[in-house]
Amino acid sequence: MASSKVAVVTGGNKGIGLAIVRALCKQFSGDVYLTARDPKLGEASVKKLQEEEGLTALFHQLDINDTHSIVALKDFFKGKYGGIDVLINNAGIAFKGADPTPFHTQAEVTLKTNFFATRNVCTELLPLIKPHGRVVNVSSMVSLSALANCSKELQEKFRSDSITEDELVKLMEKFVEDTKKGIHSQEGWPNTAYGVSKIGVTVLSRIHARKLNEERGADGILLNACCPGWVRTDMAGPKATKSPDEGAETPVYLALLPPNSDGPHGQFVSEKKVGKW
Repeated sequence: MASSKVAVVTGGNKGIGLAIVRALCKQFSGDVYLTARDPKLGEASVKKLQEEEGLTALFHQLDINDTHSIVALKDFFKGKYGGIDVLINNAGIAFKGADPTPFHTQAEVTLKTNFFATRNVCTELLPLIKPHGRVVNVSSMVSLSALANCSKELQEKFRSDSITEDELVKLMEKFVEDTKKGIHSQEGWPNTAYGVSKIGVTVLSRIHARKLNEERGADGILLNACCPGWVRTDMAGPKATKSPDEGAETPVYLALLPPNSDGPHGQFVSEKKVGKW
C-alpha cells in the first residue's frame, strides 16, 4: 500500500477546503483525504462528492486544535502510506467584522487555530512528507495588508530571512498578550487578529521552506503559502468575487507542481504568481 500516493486537506468539509478536495480528486493520481473536526460533517461531504459528482475522497478525522487528533492522523498515514505526498493546511477561522466578542478574545481564539494549531500540524506532519512532496499553507492577502499596517520594526522582523520559528512564536504570543493589556496599537500591531494570524502562517511557511533546504535539500520538496482570493464561503460571505472552485485554483496549482520543478518554494503565491512579501 505504501507505494500509492496520498494527499491530505485540512478543514476539508466545506468552502475552499472542499473545493480543493474536489479538484484533487479530479487531478491528483493517488488517494485524497478530506479531513474535518466533525466526522459527521466530513463523512457527509465525502458521500456528497461520490453521489453528486462521482468523485472518490476518503475521510479521516482531524481537529487541528487537538494534539492527540494530529498524532492519530500522523500515525495513520505513516502506517498506511509510509508518509504523505501532498499536505494542504487549509483549516482556519475568522470572526465576522460585526462580532461583539472583545478583541483580545478574538486575538487569542484566532491565533490559537490559525497559527498555533497550524504550526502543530506542521511539527507532526512535515517529517512525513515524502521526497518531491508538496506542502501548501493557505494564508491570505490580509496578511499583506496587516504587514503593511505593522510598525517598521515588526515589518523588518516578519520580512527577515533569518527569523527563527521560536522568534516567530514569541511574536505571535506577544500580540495576544498586548491585546489583553490593551496596548497592541502602541506596540506596533495592526487592528486585525485574522491578519496577524495569517502573517504568522506566511512567515512560518518561509521558515519551514528554509529549514527544508537546510535539512532535506536533495528531496525536492516544495512548500509555499498562498492566498486563495476573496471567496464566497461561510467565512467571507456571499459578496465575495470568487467561487470556492476558483479559490482552490492557486492551492491546487502549488499542490500539483511537477516533480522536476525547482520552485516556487518558500513564497507567498496569489493567482498562481509569486508575490512580494
